[in-house]
Amino acid sequence: MYARMNHFEQSLRIASYHRWFLVLCVAGMLSLSGMVWAQTDVNMAAQPPVTVAAPKPPETPTGSYVAEAIGDDVFIRSGPGTNYYQCGKLYKSDRIQAVSTQQGWACILPPPGCFSWVPMQYVSINLDNPTMGIITGDNVRIYAGSDFVEPMHSTSEQVKLFRGDTVKLLGEEKDDYYKIAPPQGAYLWVSTQFIQPVQTAPGRAAPVQIEGTPQTPGQGQPGTESELLDAYYAMVKQVKAERAKPMSEQNYAGLKEKLEEMAKNQAAGKAARYAEFTLKQIERFELVCTIGKEIELQNKERANVNAKIDEARQARLAQIEDLGRFAVIGKLAGSSLYPSSDQTKRYRILDESGKTICYIAPAAAAMGLDLSTLIGKKVGIVGEIQPHEPTARAFIKYTQVLPLE
Repeated sequence: MYARMNHFEQSLRIASYHRWFLVLCVAGMLSLSGMVWAQTDVNMAAQPPVTVAAPKPPETPTGSYVAEAIGDDVFIRSGPGTNYYQCGKLYKSDRIQAVSTQQGWACILPPPGCFSWVPMQYVSINLDNPTMGIITGDNVRIYAGSDFVEPMHSTSEQVKLFRGDTVKLLGEEKDDYYKIAPPQGAYLWVSTQFIQPVQTAPGRAAPVQIEGTPQTPGQGQPGTESELLDAYYAMVKQVKAERAKPMSEQNYAGLKEKLEEMAKNQAAGKAARYAEFTLKQIERFELVCTIGKEIELQNKERANVNAKIDEARQARLAQIEDLGRFAVIGKLAGSSLYPSSDQTKRYRILDESGKTICYIAPAAAAMGLDLSTLIGKKVGIVGEIQPHEPTARAFIKYTQVLPLE
């Protein structure tokens, strides 16, 4: 038992030693940790923390601003959504003037090359300036134009105009509509995901002149699409001026050369397509001129032929004997068509081919005149010509029958 107690006490001492050893280890660890934290505090005090702000996505301005396309083939649409039809395209770095935004769509001023349609029935052309139209009605709807949608199917209304308002005509008519420059108040739309605001200072858009300066051929070679479009419209005016001339004076050679050059310009965009269309129109105009010239030549030939015919007729008339005092001249022949007595006997007058010209009967002064000796001979009849309804021929009451052979 004593041995058992010693063994128990020995076990307690060993367990106590273990506990003290653990306490010393924990204390050492805590001391080391305190030194580390102290060093960290010293470093933090000597070098304050640097805060790095996360980049913020650019915000789309809510008011008017200038933006540029960030890619190619960016559709310009007639309304704020992909269900609206296409009215043109923007290419990378093209700039537009936005007036507002709406659910991811920018409402923009129509860039150069865009156009609108107006019904022809509500437009009167200014005779002093054929490129200007005057609105003749009230609440006249103006529709967004597209190269891919016919005017009658262009249903996106842009603005309403009133009597006396003016529009700029672009020289094209289609389906009873005039193509016009978008009037004030007409807008188009572009998705904001394909454009970015142009900034010159924080929160302020750069002022940029979007519209191009009109330029006509001969003032230098136009370079931008806007300038090329202005040059194209100037040539359209010249085409219309040529059409107003008489067909024999129309000459499109110089205009065709310039339009062909524009049509081959790969940077001309819409101007190139419009130039191709106008070249086809000029081909038709030239064909009309060719046909007109041929008709004019035919008319001259016809006039010459008619003159020759008239000359021959006059010559023939000159060969006809002057009847003088005779009502008719021809060969005397008997008539069995009407029963008559010797006093009222009727005769026929024949032409050279033997056809009956008319019938004759004696007037009161020639009653009893014997004509039997003149049968078959050429005679001249003196008397009064009357209509003869039963035969639809002339009838002569003769007073004299004179032999001409």
